[in-house]
Amino acid sequence: MALQQIVEQTVAGLGYDLVEIERSAGGLLRITIDLVWAPPAAAEAAPVAEQFITVEDCEKVTRQLQFALEVDAVDYKRLEVSSPGIDRLLRNEQDFTRFEGEVIDITLKEPMGAAAGGQVAANRKKFRGTLERLASGGWQIVWSDAPPIKPGQRVSKKRVPAPLQALAFTLDELREARLAPIVDFKGRGAKPASAD
Repeated sequence: MALQQIVEQTVAGLGYDLVEIERSAGGLLRITIDLVWAPPAAAEAAPVAEQFITVEDCEKVTRQLQFALEVDAVDYKRLEVSSPGIDRLLRNEQDFTRFEGEVIDITLKEPMGAAAGGQVAANRKKFRGTLERLASGGWQIVWSDAPPIKPGQRVSKKRVPAPLQALAFTLDELREARLAPIVDFKGRGAKPASAD
């Protein structure tokens, strides 16, 4: 059996989703897993807290893969099982649907040319903004070129905000798309008000 099949069957059998298989120099076999995602039901009233891959999940998959790879005599020196991380790659339509509304970084294969009506440099390939679905079923990224506000900096109420810009794209036009690795160190947000 091929390596791809062995890993896919083992990971799916344990109830996880296979994100990536990577072979590196020195015999390293790196497997990236995630929890299986299902679109939220429209009738669902309360949002469900997002769950993440834990060390125990990686350990369980590692043990099972070691056994499966040994049975099929797959040659590797070291096995590494991990989660996709906070800067996870977006590879397919399901990933884009799952992370709609999140801040992402995209890199285009070709410079955008005059697609944004001259507001952006014609040779620009990299963008960071909010991922949105278009009514036509395509995707766009929305951003503002306003400089970020530094902690403790006062902002004038008279300051005119920079205009929002949007760029529509297809998955074929992308070289790479990732979740933007943004970490909030201020702690948990305000608790939602209870409906009593």
